[in-house]
Amino acid sequence: MPVALGRNQPLKKEKPKWKSDYPMTDGQLRSKRDEFWDTAPAFEGRKEIWDALKAAAHAFESNDHELAQAIIDGANITLPHGALTECYDELGNRYQLPVYCLAPPINMIEEKSDIETLDIPEPPPNSGYESQLRLRLSTGKDLKLVVRSTDTVYHMKRRLHAAEGVEPGSQRWFFSGRPLTDKMKLEELKIPKDYVVQVIMSQPLQNPTPVEN
Repeated sequence: MPVALGRNQPLKKEKPKWKSDYPMTDGQLRSKRDEFWDTAPAFEGRKEIWDALKAAAHAFESNDHELAQAIIDGANITLPHGALTECYDELGNRYQLPVYCLAPPINMIEEKSDIETLDIPEPPPNSGYESQLRLRLSTGKDLKLVVRSTDTVYHMKRRLHAAEGVEPGSQRWFFSGRPLTDKMKLEELKIPKDYVVQVIMSQPLQNPTPVEN
């Protein structure tokens, strides 16, 4: 039976395909979603509808379309285009879900690091020159890390580990959207002064705790 356009349509099964502005780990995607669900209900709409949409979005991504449709119908949510990106409640309030709440980006990256530490020689002590590198962590924290021009990316990861307690294997570094491999040297990267390097981390910030004997 044809459905009148502009009114309610059943939820389509196709997941939206989209590309993130920068490669994203699963942990970072979860953080982005949590931020949306924490803030969206504060601006407009009804909390019970937002709760229903969150449950429906989770069911949709898990390929449980029957459950997603049942949640939508139970909350009297209307889908003019058969997609959760634009919905209305029975009072006519509009709700829009971003695509990142419905499907992961096509440029997701693995959280494990491909460190080949045995192949990376230590730079000579006090070689090169010292400088400060500006980092923006995926937690939202900005910091300046003291590095040397002869440091490899792996050695800079170790410096960050000493400062923030994040294992080198849990760090992914990006410069201008390009992933940096552990063997690259800072002097080869030609990073302009005051340029921010992005660091995506797959574990929360923590302080290194001493091991008790």
